[in-house]
Amino acid sequence: MGHAHDREPQRDLPPGMAEQLDLPHSGMATFGHRPFLTETAQLDSWRPDVAIVGAPFDVGTTNRPGARFGPRAIRATAYEPGTYHMDLGLEIFDWLEVVDFGDAYCPHGQTEVSHANIRERVAAVASRGIVPVVLGGDHSITWPAATAVADVHGYGNVGIVHFDAHADTADTIEGNLASHGTPMRRLIESGAVPGTHFVQVGLRGYWPPQDTFEWMLEQGMTWHTMQEIWERGFQEVMRDAVAEALAKADKLYVSVDIDVLDPAHAPGTGTPEPGGITSADLLRMVRRLCYEHDVAGVDVVEVAPAYDHAELTVNAAHRVVFEALAGMAARRRDAAGAQPGPPAR
Repeated sequence: MGHAHDREPQRDLPPGMAEQLDLPHSGMATFGHRPFLTETAQLDSWRPDVAIVGAPFDVGTTNRPGARFGPRAIRATAYEPGTYHMDLGLEIFDWLEVVDFGDAYCPHGQTEVSHANIRERVAAVASRGIVPVVLGGDHSITWPAATAVADVHGYGNVGIVHFDAHADTADTIEGNLASHGTPMRRLIESGAVPGTHFVQVGLRGYWPPQDTFEWMLEQGMTWHTMQEIWERGFQEVMRDAVAEALAKADKLYVSVDIDVLDPAHAPGTGTPEPGGITSADLLRMVRRLCYEHDVAGVDVVEVAPAYDHAELTVNAAHRVVFEALAGMAARRRDAAGAQPGPPAR
């Protein structure tokens, strides 16, 4: 697939649509002011590298609901700073064609229907060689989204780097197999992503209990707690986590629960857990993962804007996606042998 700047003129927008996407405070809210597509035939015509997919579902939430409003808030209320990455010397959308493919249909209270629709919409993207970037929604959406990616690339061929305060490997929570605390267990038990293919970063707090961690050990999972990050430093842990991810599988899926951040950086989430990482550390690690690996999917979940303050959480989630895109774009640029722009000094 060619680079965005090599594309045919088909990607040019009609004047009316261009005006709608021109100002950050007006017009239609799409992620990063990218073109809005609704049909798979449009994906075939545009041939983008990445498609944003919303998963506005939060029926799996155990504490504070509201993550169903996350996709809309990330699109509509994040500050849009521009698209030139000063650290990478990169105009992101010169190297990566990105579209907004709207939301999966998630009707109220219907978990099986919603998850099936999420899986179907993500599969429509991934099956065309397009990288899906999924905006949650609670973390249960990773079960259908990552399964759809594994359906395309093969069970056991996808590894997951999972940023979270919580392991999300419970068997059930209050009898619910599809809770936001169970998606990683479902992926492992289904065979879509084996336990040996997981690297988790940022775990802390008081859940899950010991027997769950014993099960995780039996599955061959790898995790790095906040205590380890505090003792060794984030740079050291980051180097290990990136290397571990590379050794796990050919394709990488990155799942970011925004509660991996300390609530000082991301108060707008359903299960805030003090003592987390900073947004500076998270953004740089996501960028590095997406630069060094063949990324097959990304999700950012658990943004609950009703509990946010000054759009701190919304902006952090938005930048996680932008750093993922920047890493993918830089990977393409460097593979093509192009020179970076002037560095910021």
